[in-house]
Amino acid sequence: MPHTVVIGAGFAGLAAACHLARGGARVTVVERHDQAGGRARTWSQDGFLFDMGPSWYWMPDLFERFFRTFGREVPDLYDLRRLDPSYRVVWGDVGAATGGLPRSGSPAPSMPPVAPEAPVWDIPAGLPALRDLFEGVEPGAGAQLDRFIAETKYIYEAAFSDYLFRPSLSFLEFVDPRLVLELSRMRMLRSMATYARSFFRNERLARLVEWPVLFLGAPATRTSAMYGLMAYADMALGTWYPLGGMHRVIEAMVRVAEELDVEFRFHTPVERILVEEGRAVGVRTASGETIRADAVLASADYHHVEQVLLDPPHRQYSPRYWEGRVMSPSSLLYYLGIDGDLGALPHHTLFFDRDLDTHMEAVYTHPSWPREPLFYACAPSVTDPTVAPEACSNVFLLIPLAPGLEDSDEAREQVFQGVMQRLEAHVGRPLRDRIRVKRSYAMRDFEADYGAFKGNAYGMANTLMQTGPLKPKLRSSKVRGLYFAGQLTVPGPGMPPSLVSGELAARVLLEELAAHAPDKGGGPR
Repeated sequence: MPHTVVIGAGFAGLAAACHLARGGARVTVVERHDQAGGRARTWSQDGFLFDMGPSWYWMPDLFERFFRTFGREVPDLYDLRRLDPSYRVVWGDVGAATGGLPRSGSPAPSMPPVAPEAPVWDIPAGLPALRDLFEGVEPGAGAQLDRFIAETKYIYEAAFSDYLFRPSLSFLEFVDPRLVLELSRMRMLRSMATYARSFFRNERLARLVEWPVLFLGAPATRTSAMYGLMAYADMALGTWYPLGGMHRVIEAMVRVAEELDVEFRFHTPVERILVEEGRAVGVRTASGETIRADAVLASADYHHVEQVLLDPPHRQYSPRYWEGRVMSPSSLLYYLGIDGDLGALPHHTLFFDRDLDTHMEAVYTHPSWPREPLFYACAPSVTDPTVAPEACSNVFLLIPLAPGLEDSDEAREQVFQGVMQRLEAHVGRPLRDRIRVKRSYAMRDFEADYGAFKGNAYGMANTLMQTGPLKPKLRSSKVRGLYFAGQLTVPGPGMPPSLVSGELAARVLLEELAAHAPDKGGGPR
């Protein structure tokens, strides 16, 4: 039975480990932290339980697909709830306009929720209610939404039934007459920003259908409209939450892996990938232990693996190459435990109450700490009381930042105070004087905990020139038996794409193990 070492126990590493074990390999997962999850780890203090990374559960069909591959059903593993409203969008200064939102248990703001200039929109779950919202904002937009959903549904189903499951090792994989004919239908050569505005004249509606591509690490003006599939996932498939937190998904994946006899080694950072005669033959850990293997699959940060864990002759990409990549933003995160409730704040709230272009300029064009950033607030205790002590609230804040900024406590705190002032105005009550737990997390933490290049939060941006075969390859061209998975390789950032990435890398590895089995002469290429 061939032995594979998987570096990293995040979504991609766990998915790879499960597929490898199912394919007949003996698998050892080495993880530097004390728990599985990677960026989806948890942190707890004083009775508050925080998901440290992903907080949006989209594309439930891909999670179902993953677990069904191993004979399991999601309802048997964790309790998944659809959120309604899916999320709130704050467009303007609701505090100044209305004197603050109502207290907890009170009705939503009295302003018409679909009024074009209303400062707050609660985005309903389900297409019929969403269609009513669009029609109420712009006459005819309901029918346009139907057309938009039909087109993006086609893109979504084509992508996840075929194109995103191609390992992208060569452009030849895409020399496909059908794909050439579908370039237009898949909207590959248009920007998401242009595509959104071809349906909706109202700027807010256009922003509403384009904002999900921000998860892919680039603004809509630089992201292919093919990724309109993200808007389909949002609006048609819904926003969900696993009770107990996002880490419940990780726990379920670990359970499946252990049932497949995958071995986990936590508190085991890797110091070097061992290469002999041009082949990966195992890893050396920070404690000096050598773990021999027939192949190595690295799901840790791709840049870190190549530039730190491999000797220079074995690296595919130079420092100049990496400096030329468009990285996704980093983030300033705050984990807050607060006494009392949060008024009428829902589970997810997007604060689009400041100028998007100004913030995006600070992230992409002239990297700097933003003065008035857009931000996101997650309040999981609104849905799930188990993540906070009784009569307390759990709040997670995220502010997108340019990767590679000079990171200081002073800069973090300045942004925090401005964001909290706006959040307090929105909920109509003070919050800062009720904080019991407060922890910040930004570039230097991403670098220290994950080896993240420039402290990025989401990997490499999914621009058109960094898509498919133009991404770093999931198989090393310099070292036989070395493979990669995760958000810096195909298909890209996010939880569901990471599941796909792990599956793709495992598939290529298993195919090459089979093709070069001992009776056929040697190990994987």
